Amino acid sequence: MSNKKNSIWSFFASVKLALFVLFFLAIASVIGTVIPQNAPPDAYINEFGANMARFFQILDIPDMYNSWWFIGLLIMLALNLTICTIERLPNVWRLVVQDNLETDIDRLAKMRPSKEILTSLSPEEAANCARASLAENGWQAKEAPRDAGILLFAQKWPWTRFGVYVVHTSILVIFAGAMIGSHFGYKGSVMIPETRSSDTIYSFNNQEPIKLGFEVLCKRFTLTHYANGAPKEFRSDLAILENGKEVLTKSIVVNDPLTYKGHTFYQSSYQSYKKFLISLTDNQTKQAETFLIEPGKEIKWPVEDVTFGIINREMTETPFLYKYKVWFKDGTGVAEPFWITDGDTTTVKRNGKEYTFALKEFFATGLQVTKDPGVWYVYTGCMLMLLGLMVAFFLSHRRIWVYIKQEGDETSVLVSGNANKNRPTFEKNFDAVNRSLEEKIKAAPETT
Repeated sequence: MSNKKNSIWSFFASVKLALFVLFFLAIASVIGTVIPQNAPPDAYINEFGANMARFFQILDIPDMYNSWWFIGLLIMLALNLTICTIERLPNVWRLVVQDNLETDIDRLAKMRPSKEILTSLSPEEAANCARASLAENGWQAKEAPRDAGILLFAQKWPWTRFGVYVVHTSILVIFAGAMIGSHFGYKGSVMIPETRSSDTIYSFNNQEPIKLGFEVLCKRFTLTHYANGAPKEFRSDLAILENGKEVLTKSIVVNDPLTYKGHTFYQSSYQSYKKFLISLTDNQTKQAETFLIEPGKEIKWPVEDVTFGIINREMTETPFLYKYKVWFKDGTGVAEPFWITDGDTTTVKRNGKEYTFALKEFFATGLQVTKDPGVWYVYTGCMLMLLGLMVAFFLSHRRIWVYIKQEGDETSVLVSGNANKNRPTFEKNFDAVNRSLEEKIKAAPETT
């Protein structure tokens, strides 16, 4: 039983398993990029044929990133990373916290790089030179008496040995964020006409309604065009309503969304209804009303005994910007027409009465809505990965020992060191310490 457990443990701790899983994840990612995801079944039949479409359905390729085998690969990689970390981290921890002043003296001469300097200085004088040289090059030394000599030890960045495990952890955090987002998040859309609100969106996957828990109000939608007629910008003035009260307002455009309670609202489309919003205000009584009107239809405002309608349109000097001919009548006289440009406001004067009249084409804004509670885990994991990769690739654990011992009439100064990575850079630092040490030994006055 113990052998079976050991074989399972060794299987999940192997580097070969990690390479195998990463290889198939890479292939799966290519497949998921080439084959459209979450398309209607007919789309796969039309593009790939009935047999291939059936094969895709068996392997859940149309929803590959949620398929059992893709999630299985992720779980296997997560197990591999976890077990590899458990397997190797204790040894790394011991390397970091060990007392390097207990290092076997015989090992020092076998290290690479290493260098021995012989001097007529006393051991204590040579030790003073070594302390000064290390400090001058940014090394903080500890020391202890060893085997009738003095051993100095200094190190830099021992914690960089954990860089690879920070990367392991970051991958697990990203996986956790992706799982949380997949199971507790959703994507949907909603079309909201101007002046209307909605507390429901519709899922991209199955068009099922999803309650938001608050309302989104489209106060106004604005569309501008390029000279060739192509849409230049569409902007929605949105408000969030909680229990009928505005708690947040923002104008959104493409790539500048509104975020509230974990929901992000993106401007994605619009729809024209070929109707018009008319805002009418009596400037004396301050009575105001908003109307939705179709061209050629008559609207009556009984409170003010006002009747009006749209009877014609013409394009202005600005391409794709129209002006509209409106007839207007109140109880003080006959109907009179006037022109007003889409999106403008004008003043209508009628026999001592004055009205403010605003007209704009009526639109609905198309919003794409996402909720991803795992996104901050993914962001955190990415930051951890960046930090871990920088540490793993650009920094190393560097150690220098200096052993000083009386050898007959001379003093032996043995300088040894090692680094777990980036050895050429370490050797430059090592040589700088040795040059400094040799200079200080030569310059030191000898005692008699």
